[in-house]
Amino acid sequence: MSPWDEDTLTALRENHKTQFLMTQFDALMKHYEDAVAMVESDPSLKELAEEEVALLKAQLDEQLKTMEDIVAVDAAEDEKPYGVLLEVRAGAGGDEAALFAQELATMYTTYARNQGWLVSCEYEAMAGVGGYKEAAFEIIHPGAYEAFKYETGVHRVQRIPVTEKAGRIHTSTASVAILPLRKKPTIEINMSDIDMEFSKSGGAGGQNVNKVETAVRLIHKPTGIDVRSQSERSQLKNREKAMTILVAKLETIHEEEEAKKHANERKNQIGTGDRSEKIRTYNFPQNRITDHRIKVSWHNIEGILRAGKLEDVVESMAKAERGELQGTEEVAD
Repeated sequence: MSPWDEDTLTALRENHKTQFLMTQFDALMKHYEDAVAMVESDPSLKELAEEEVALLKAQLDEQLKTMEDIVAVDAAEDEKPYGVLLEVRAGAGGDEAALFAQELATMYTTYARNQGWLVSCEYEAMAGVGGYKEAAFEIIHPGAYEAFKYETGVHRVQRIPVTEKAGRIHTSTASVAILPLRKKPTIEINMSDIDMEFSKSGGAGGQNVNKVETAVRLIHKPTGIDVRSQSERSQLKNREKAMTILVAKLETIHEEEEAKKHANERKNQIGTGDRSEKIRTYNFPQNRITDHRIKVSWHNIEGILRAGKLEDVVESMAKAERGELQGTEEVAD
């Protein structure tokens, strides 16, 4: 009987990254089995055969560990986000909140494009003044999650709206959610829990728009989560993207719940990643953006919010994660 788990060996034979190594393993295991048989059948060669059995087993164990390490590295890569879904939604403040939501979306997508990352709009619902009621963007690059993972939460803007005749400063809000996209989902969805609807796409797209029902809406009945995708020209591709978005939402909700459970154990000061948490204020009269979690301010609203120059913000969040801003208040110009 083989000392190695047969299910493990079968999985390694089927894995394209370990198939070749398994052919070598199987050839060596044949020698090992022959040596074991010799120990049992020929007492005169038992001592010599036992030495060979021990040597062959050590070689097989080493080969097996090498293959298991390959699989582990591969699994770890699959768990890393290959990109993110960026969601923005207008909050309190009416038209001004919708305009602010669109400015936030532009800030993130401009930064992403400046990094050379792939950006596509999955869904947008416009307000009457031209801003976003809500919108979702797919940003594809392994570095996107690290850059944006602490942007989830409520963002607040303080400024004098164009329509304000008395010159009063208004405060409006918009929420941002960053959902990691992974190759292999960590949760499973029962398809019977999903309602699916199709409609005509409302965005740019030539003759396909408004003639073919390619836009897809999924409703996850147990949670009430509603996702849409209309960026692709085919219904099938939009359905696949909508499923990816739904999985990302459900995984993020689970992660938020886990983060709340262990909030007191967190050593960094950035927070739980809860989308209801107020994280940042954009104060136009003072030309200042302040992150309330790490107590850092930047005096370049036009460059950051309008031109997507988020490098200093991203770096400050990374420093806070590493504990390099503990107990300090820093003002970046």
